[in-house]
Amino acid sequence: MASKPGLIVAVMLAVAASGCTLPRGAAMQSEILKNASDKTPEFSHYPVDSKLLADLPRWPAGKVASHRRAWVKGGTGGAGQVLAAGDTVSLAIWEGGQNKLLTSEGAPTTQIAPTTVSNSGQIFVPYVGAVKVSGLSVEAAREKVQQSVTALIPEAQVQLAATPGKGNAVSLIGGVSNPGTIPLIDRSLTVLGAISEAGGVQGAIENPQLRLYRGGKVYETSLQRVLDDPALDTGLRPGDKLMVLKDDRSFLALGASGVEKIIPFPKDHVNALEAVTLAGGISDTRANPKGVLILREYPASAVRSDATQGPQNARVVFSMDLTSSEGLFSAQNFEVQANDLVLATESPLVNTRTILGLFGSTLGLARTADTITN
Repeated sequence: MASKPGLIVAVMLAVAASGCTLPRGAAMQSEILKNASDKTPEFSHYPVDSKLLADLPRWPAGKVASHRRAWVKGGTGGAGQVLAAGDTVSLAIWEGGQNKLLTSEGAPTTQIAPTTVSNSGQIFVPYVGAVKVSGLSVEAAREKVQQSVTALIPEAQVQLAATPGKGNAVSLIGGVSNPGTIPLIDRSLTVLGAISEAGGVQGAIENPQLRLYRGGKVYETSLQRVLDDPALDTGLRPGDKLMVLKDDRSFLALGASGVEKIIPFPKDHVNALEAVTLAGGISDTRANPKGVLILREYPASAVRSDATQGPQNARVVFSMDLTSSEGLFSAQNFEVQANDLVLATESPLVNTRTILGLFGSTLGLARTADTITN
């Protein structure tokens, strides 16, 4: 049987020979950045500091972030209903005096059968003909019809009521408690007002996003942004379709962090420190706090020769040192973008700890063998 010293030496030689293949859960920073100084590197490397943070606002957006749509701004219409094609209009006419055209002595008023506003915006009034009412408020339409009627019946009075049609409504098509159609009985209805009428946002939706379909175009923003800025609570128009949906942005957490998974954005803006926290923090026993990396791709059009205006390569690695105040403050002001890879690199000490652990285990086995031998 081999002696105790011989066994220890054999194990240590085996460990030394296989040191490069010791089990690890993540790459080391030096491995990721080893080609950064090549003449034609496959990526650009930028340490995150106050200088870089001053330049980043001038950089184009990342590959995924660049596809985010804009939001429409627009004030609300006036209070009250505005008539449109497809609305149903009901008329009641009172007649005074001796000569009556539409009524009799026993029935001084007559109800005109409900009529639909035509595609040309007109309604038919008996003995008068077509009267254009689209684009008018209910009161303005009543006055216009009355003027037309009194030309024939001087002492007539007109009452007008209208019910919005399908074309004079907005649709809540998802993400709310009670999706459906909201008739525009008031043109002052806004995005937030429509969501409220539909019972509010479904509780399971995290960081709700708004999508507005209008006139063949699509507009998007977050609900929180509209809540924070009343000017973005745009007024709705006939035919608008509004949808509330979850934020589809996410980033990937890998390496020596608490979790390795795809993490959805819980709010509009997530900084690097928050991303690390959402990933469960960095492992005390495995991670290198000087080597937190964020890998991001930019569109080819974003590449610039001057790094103050954009990245010098479409593939970029940002590195952060979380052991200094400069690094911590910079990480707190560095915004993570959709599809970023947040990588907590492995500490170089992991191999040393592994070897020492193996040595300790080997020493324990050797002692056991020695005890048995004796």
